[in-house]
Amino acid sequence: MELKLLNHDGESTTTVEAPDTIFAREFNEPLVHQVVVAYQANARSGNRKQKARSEVKASTRKPWRQKGTGRARAGMASSPIWRGGGRVFPNTPDENYSQKLNRKMYRAGLCSILSQRARDGRLAVVDEFTVEAPKTRLVAAKLKGMGLDSVLLITDQLDDNLYLAARNLANVAVVEPRHADPVSLVRFERVLITRPALAKVQEMLG
Repeated sequence: MELKLLNHDGESTTTVEAPDTIFAREFNEPLVHQVVVAYQANARSGNRKQKARSEVKASTRKPWRQKGTGRARAGMASSPIWRGGGRVFPNTPDENYSQKLNRKMYRAGLCSILSQRARDGRLAVVDEFTVEAPKTRLVAAKLKGMGLDSVLLITDQLDDNLYLAARNLANVAVVEPRHADPVSLVRFERVLITRPALAKVQEMLG
């Protein structure tokens, strides 16, 4: 598989050879969906708390007598069918939302996403991507000159200047290869990889 090598003007001058086992796989939509859902589920903290009927602060007195009023029977105000009553199966903070995902499946999902990005022309390589100072306008101007708006930049080492300059841009993210997650690969419109980072990606997923 040949990936486009972009210059600072966003033009493709030549190509870079990449292994077909990573960047030329067939797109497996069910696997990608499972990987993305599992990644998001494993990030959930599970901090919702709802009250059961025993925890609701309400009187345990019977609201009205059992018979003769014409109304439905009622035992106490904390009943789940009453407004303000407790939940039948309440969410608790110790609820576990994690999903098990094999390492082989996770890597295959990443390769499937990268392959589809490469086929769509939404994945490219650059020799390097650096800025002289931690200024947001420098990164914004550089990306605008390359014709990029929404981009995930994968670099071999997280440079402080580049990270600080890009973190205030809503549609730009800078990560190392080991932190390139499936949600980010799907979310951003374009993926930009530096040459040293490409070697690390091949080492990780090869």
